[in-house]
Amino acid sequence: EKRAVIQIEKNGYPDLIYINAAKIFQGIHTEKSEDKIQVRYGDNSESPMMAFKDEHSRRVSYELAFNTLKYQDLLEEILLDSRTYPCYSIPDELTSLLVVMLYDLQDRKFKKRKIFAEEELVAEVQEIEDYLYSYRTKLAAALARCRIKYDALSIEYFVPETIWKQEQRASTLPLCFWINTFKISLEDVIRDLEMKGFRKVESVSDFDHYTYAVDQHCPDVLVFPSSLREELLNFDLFADCKLLLQ
Repeated sequence: EKRAVIQIEKNGYPDLIYINAAKIFQGIHTEKSEDKIQVRYGDNSESPMMAFKDEHSRRVSYELAFNTLKYQDLLEEILLDSRTYPCYSIPDELTSLLVVMLYDLQDRKFKKRKIFAEEELVAEVQEIEDYLYSYRTKLAAALARCRIKYDALSIEYFVPETIWKQEQRASTLPLCFWINTFKISLEDVIRDLEMKGFRKVESVSDFDHYTYAVDQHCPDVLVFPSSLREELLNFDLFADCKLLLQ
C-alpha cells in the first residue's frame, strides 16, 4: 500500500518558542576570544525561561536553539555582511533572539511567518521579526554571497565536521519511544499505529519504513526506523506525551 509523503510547510513558531530557544542558545552559543568578537550577545542570564506549553514546545525550542548553534558562524556572517548588525535599537541582550529568528527566517526561505490563532505575542519577538523582515532582501543576498564564497550548494556545508559526523551516526540509529502508561495502554498505541498504516515486526532487522517493533527487554518501549523521526514527532501521540522519545 502506497502512502502519500507528508510535506510539513515551514510557517515559523509561536513567539514563546523563539523566546525559549533564544534563552537556550544564549547559554550554549560559542563564545569567541575578545579579538575575534564581532557579534556581541550581552547577558540575559537573569531573564527567566518561559514555561513550556507541552513536550512538543520543549522539543521544538531545543531543536531551534541547537540548529542555530550549528550555523552560528554563518548566521553572524550574514548579519554583518548585510549590515543588519549592529542595530543600535536592539540591545546586546536580544542578540540571541536576533540570531535564532534569523536562522528560522532563512529556513523559511525568507517568507513571512504565519501568526497562530490565540497565540500569546511577545513584544521583543514582534520587534525583531519586523526588523529582520525589512532586511530580508539584503539577508538573502548575504546568504547567497556566503554560499558563493565557500562554494556551498546548501547551508549544510557550514555545519562543523565533528557535528556533521555525530549527526550522521545518530541518523542511522533506530528511534525508541517509551509508552507513557499513565496516559495510554500498549494496546491503544498499537491500535492507533495500525490505523495510521504501521505494521508490527519482530526485530529492527525486519524494518521496512512504516513498521515498528516492541523492545524485547521492555514491553513499554517501541522501536521505529530512524527515517520516520519527523513524521513520528508530529503525531498526536507524541504531542500529547503519550509517547516519549528516549
